[in-house]
Amino acid sequence: MKGLKRTDYCGNISKNDIGKEVTLTGWVNTRRDHGGLIFIDLRDREGLVQVVFNPEKDPGVHKSAHSLRNEFVIAVKGVVSKRPEETENPNLKTGAVEVLAKSIEVLNKAKTLPFQLDEEDVSEALRFKYRYIDLRKPELQQNLILRHKITKAIRDYLSKQGFLEIETPFLTKSTPEGARDYLVPSRLNAGHFYALPQSPQLFKQILMVSGFDRYFQIVRCFRDEDLRADRQPEFTQVDMELSFADIDDIIKITEGLLNYLFADVLKRPVKTPFKRLSYNEAIERFGIDAPDVRFGLELNDVTELVLKTD
Repeated sequence: MKGLKRTDYCGNISKNDIGKEVTLTGWVNTRRDHGGLIFIDLRDREGLVQVVFNPEKDPGVHKSAHSLRNEFVIAVKGVVSKRPEETENPNLKTGAVEVLAKSIEVLNKAKTLPFQLDEEDVSEALRFKYRYIDLRKPELQQNLILRHKITKAIRDYLSKQGFLEIETPFLTKSTPEGARDYLVPSRLNAGHFYALPQSPQLFKQILMVSGFDRYFQIVRCFRDEDLRADRQPEFTQVDMELSFADIDDIIKITEGLLNYLFADVLKRPVKTPFKRLSYNEAIERFGIDAPDVRFGLELNDVTELVLKTD
């Protein structure tokens, strides 16, 4: 880009920027022509801001705005101004301000979309076919931004606890895990195959023996199995290994990590320590070792009632 260079994200413009000249880049979310003034909502990953094109102040720029349509990619330079009170939008982060356009550059035009971003009844097949359009939806972008914040917080916390992030091999031999492997043929060794890792179990144990007493990795794992609610063919897990530790050390670090994540990312710290159930108690009360204790579906021992029956 040799023209207008972005100075700010659309969703970060606030009252503190009133009077400041900014250059914004993004996608035209909506366009409204009021016969004189033209308004567009410009969107980027941080949110929306209203941009105003005034024919009395900048006739040439206003004329250019006539050609804008939804999802055009543009760059706009203008001055941040306070919106008239009657037009403020309390539901929008930038609803108290607008940008008065001084110059505009159309970076890319857009054809008619296969579906609208605010359209709810869109088939999953169509969404996946046009994934690059689907991912423009704010809710999906926020999911990916949240995931980034979570992984960053995990790295920050575990690093403070003395863990080292170490990458383990991706192409390896089949290991005695309980799931099926994905196999990758070797070009240099005909008839031989690599396996994608089901977990870095063996490698992290090698690291412990080598003296790296605290290891972690946010690692992609692969299992060639049927799709389940809690397990996909490829998934990402936080993998840790500790030496010179007992069960209380592991629980304390895990509780601390979860509390840090909720407090740092969601601003909602959780109460620790968590309630504990022994394996035997979980099996006796719920019949499984990972019960959902929010529901009162507990087992009842009726041995005494039926002891003398057939």
